[in-house]
Amino acid sequence: MAEEKLQRQGSDSALRNFIKSEAAGGILLMVAAALAMIVANSPLYDMYHHFLHELQGPTLSKKLGPMTPHLWINDGLMAIFFFLVGLEIKREFVDGRLNTWDRRRLPVLAAAAGMVVPALIYLFVVKDMPALYNGWAIPAATDIAFAIGVLALLGSRAPASLKLFLVTVAIVDDMGAVAIIALVYTAEINGAALLASAVILGIMYTMNRSGVLKLWPYIILSIILWYAVLMSGVHATIAGVLAALCIPIVVTPTSPDAENSPLHIMEHGIAPWSAFLIIPVFGFANAGVSLEGMGMDQIFAPLPLGIAAGLFFGKQIGIFASVWLAVKTGFAGRLGGASWLQVYGVATLCGIGFTMSLFIGALAFPGNELLIEEAKIGVLMGSLLSAVVGYCILRFAPQDKHIKSLDKEEAEELLDILSDPVAEKLKDNL
Repeated sequence: MAEEKLQRQGSDSALRNFIKSEAAGGILLMVAAALAMIVANSPLYDMYHHFLHELQGPTLSKKLGPMTPHLWINDGLMAIFFFLVGLEIKREFVDGRLNTWDRRRLPVLAAAAGMVVPALIYLFVVKDMPALYNGWAIPAATDIAFAIGVLALLGSRAPASLKLFLVTVAIVDDMGAVAIIALVYTAEINGAALLASAVILGIMYTMNRSGVLKLWPYIILSIILWYAVLMSGVHATIAGVLAALCIPIVVTPTSPDAENSPLHIMEHGIAPWSAFLIIPVFGFANAGVSLEGMGMDQIFAPLPLGIAAGLFFGKQIGIFASVWLAVKTGFAGRLGGASWLQVYGVATLCGIGFTMSLFIGALAFPGNELLIEEAKIGVLMGSLLSAVVGYCILRFAPQDKHIKSLDKEEAEELLDILSDPVAEKLKDNL
């Protein structure tokens, strides 16, 4: 019991650090997205668009053609972001809050429902336009940084259990998004490059199993893997996740952040760059939509309307309904210290798709600038609506005062996440 508690405390410490980083990065992402919209609807738009799409070479693959700043951001920098996503997924499943099936059940169920329902709503809205069917996955994603950033603005009005729930659901959601990108949005395959990718992965896996803990071989092979996957026809960002899953992790019962753990070293080294540079740059490069000449008919066309409805209605319906059913049927326990209204508020925040949705939107309609721009409008509308409504629900929801109705172990687990003197006194009195 003591060992489990120490492990839980270490895991919660890692969680707190992760949430703080994502929260700050999420707020910066909001600023970058707002700035992109301002620039795109100002006299600077031509310069903004020309810079992002200027051909600057080299040609890394025939499919992509000459590289542009936009391609370097979406296929290069975002591969590093996806590498971090892979590290976070592995850490949580091996040494974190998702290391047992009991802890995985509710996030997996909620994430699955939160992907299926938005996709169904989207397909219902665009049912008469088969050309738009390929965008079904756009509203299925949740932007963890943006959502955590909104939660950060709420301070103590967002219970720690809800922050934990949001993080775990978003991590599982990321897994689903990665699988969709790999399986659905890959049109042509280069067999030789794909075979080379498999060989490189095999080498990295063998190194891991053989106990190689030095970082530089993994870094070099990860870069080579990125190029091989880029050449294969599979989106290059998938290389980031696959490489991350091969990075060794040193598991200790009292300190998940082991000093000699390659995974933890890489995660802590990359996280600030991802939160404060990569994601804001991606947001600035992809959120800029010129509304000049657009009427209400275009803004509320089937594509943007389907995406916005999927994000706003689909996420909250799918996630909240799945949690409610899981608790009522005994499949999972209720979130400690949170009212049903607060759970509903967090389910609404999960409708912030932004980064992943913008990313998938570009993959769903390659080469069709009009549809990509319409998809951006839908993502921005759905994400903004989800952020505002979710924030208002959590801001004005009555605080749940029944923490003493929890049993001792549940109360300790909840209080371990907190780090203030009041929590310490409450633990002493349990």
